[in-house]
Amino acid sequence: MQHEEFNWKSSDNITHFGQLWKSDSDNNLPVICLVHGMGEHSSRYNEFAKYFTEKGISVISYDQRGHGKSEGKRGHTPSLELLLESIDKLLEKAKEKFPNKPLILYGHSMGGGIVLHYVLKNKPQLFGVIASSPWLKLAFEPPAIKVELGKIVNNFFPSFSQSTELDHTAISRDPDVVEQYMNDSLVHDTISSNMFLSVKEATQWALDHAAVFSLPLLVFHGSEDTITSHQASEDFVAKIEKNATFKLWEGYYHECHNDKGKTDVLNYINAWIEQQIEIKAHKEQEEDL
Repeated sequence: MQHEEFNWKSSDNITHFGQLWKSDSDNNLPVICLVHGMGEHSSRYNEFAKYFTEKGISVISYDQRGHGKSEGKRGHTPSLELLLESIDKLLEKAKEKFPNKPLILYGHSMGGGIVLHYVLKNKPQLFGVIASSPWLKLAFEPPAIKVELGKIVNNFFPSFSQSTELDHTAISRDPDVVEQYMNDSLVHDTISSNMFLSVKEATQWALDHAAVFSLPLLVFHGSEDTITSHQASEDFVAKIEKNATFKLWEGYYHECHNDKGKTDVLNYINAWIEQQIEIKAHKEQEEDL
């Protein structure tokens, strides 16, 4: 596996940190373009990338603005459009670093919700889409006073921030994962009013337009996720007529890929990718006849 770091500047001059993990295998397998969740960063996916590069699948990712090693106020975005622009840049970098390779857009949690919105809105040419525990709806009701305060303050102070008050133990049943998360200096628990409202509106829009999703899609979620709603994920997929799969992992918490039994989850993702390769090859054979 080869590891490489890179940077880009956004349209509002924010430096974004990016990195890739390139498989040593010479093949034409898809590349996973990964968008991480709220408060975390791309380096938390080192083990994820190691698994897939050993399968011949390269991974490319970045730290979202206000996260990890990227610039910007922690947990804040001035607009939804700037979050979507970052996904544009990720796909551009993927095409530059892995020319002629098919791309899979993969998002976790907040990243998953934004990815689903992005695909529905922008209709990119992709091999497929994977959403892990996507933030389509939260699994709990945020305190009403906080939501109302955020709406009011957002009119004149959109970068006003509050704590997400995330229960760290809710991410995984593996105590080592929880400890590493709590001791990670690049992890934060801050969200601005504009970030919250932007993501909330974007994901509701995605839910409302799910029926026209046209790319191969895998959505998976843990049944015991107390952060994002597994029911909303299932409802999203149920609206799509073809080539959309929902997988509920019984007993798993928010980060299925970091939970006990994570190898089963990674194997499932890899099997889904292999299945999509077979489906695509079969279609191409039919077209040649």
